[in-house]
Amino acid sequence: MNPLYLLIRHFPSMKSYVLAGAMLLLQLLPISAHAQPAPEPASPINYGNNPDTGRYIHVRGIDIYCEVYGKGEPLLLIHGNGGSIASMGNQIPYFSQHYQVIAADSRSQGKTKDSADSLSYGTMADDCDALLDSLHLKSAFVIGWSDGGIIGLLLAINHPDRVKKLAVTGANIRSDTTAFSDEVLQGMHKGLVDLEKQDQNEKTKNRIKLTRMMILEPNISHKELSTIHCPVLISGGDHDIIKPEHTLEIFRSIPNAELWILPASGHDTLIRYKDEFNEKVARYFEEG
Repeated sequence: MNPLYLLIRHFPSMKSYVLAGAMLLLQLLPISAHAQPAPEPASPINYGNNPDTGRYIHVRGIDIYCEVYGKGEPLLLIHGNGGSIASMGNQIPYFSQHYQVIAADSRSQGKTKDSADSLSYGTMADDCDALLDSLHLKSAFVIGWSDGGIIGLLLAINHPDRVKKLAVTGANIRSDTTAFSDEVLQGMHKGLVDLEKQDQNEKTKNRIKLTRMMILEPNISHKELSTIHCPVLISGGDHDIIKPEHTLEIFRSIPNAELWILPASGHDTLIRYKDEFNEKVARYFEEG
């Protein structure tokens, strides 16, 4: 089977959609599909569509869909591009045993709608800040996957008092050849061109907005990373679409950071190594 096809099926992030520029597959495959067997559900709870806990919170001009689980210190989960609360379904049941887990659909994703023509990671970091404020939470532990990791870094940079400790996997600080292979970058650009040729309905326009953001952003400097004062666990797969040397660069730029590269793993660290990831991050949050 074409390895790019496997990539597209394997990653829940929107990054996976543009790798091969195969827009027909975009229409056929759901965001949460994976090449490996789907993980066994830890509980019958339908994360991301749970009427028992789900609610909308009006934040900065939009209604953010949010679900809260468990009790304890607050822990914010931030999913990847094109994902939703369901993307973090391997983390919610584990961490909700000891934390108050706040899982939200980011702007223009999942159940959180936004009619604006453009989107930025900084905007979504500000959304997270405002969401925590609306929930009357001064600070939280944060886990961010892929684009969620970018948002987590910006939250720690722009709203430093909000983040107690941060765990990031599969994040990038630039969208260039230092972070991605030429093939991935070409796929992103081709994916955008193909999307722009389609009928411009609401769904297509939203995908264009998300894809364009990945091409233009992020633009986080070493100086900005150096201002992060909370402890940060930087992780990624050794075969991630984010180059390991780019992940290393992020680690080296943050004063109080720890690096963890997972073996035989792509961009799907929270799925392939869900147990190891959860246990490692839990220990990291509990230390000190």
